[in-house]
Amino acid sequence: MALNPSTKHKIAIVLNVTKVVFHWGFIPAVLFLGFRKGADPGMPKLSIMNLLWQ
Repeated sequence: MALNPSTKHKIAIVLNVTKVVFHWGFIPAVLFLGFRKGADPGMPKLSIMNLLWQ
């Protein structure tokens, strides 16, 4: 099945946007989920200052 050149172009744009979103959003997403879960029992409380200081 051959794809139309405009369809190939649209697929390429979607893949590039997906790559950029994943590239720039992965670490913030991991940090968000970690802060949302909170610290384990017995560990110091999580804060942005603790993240930046250590």
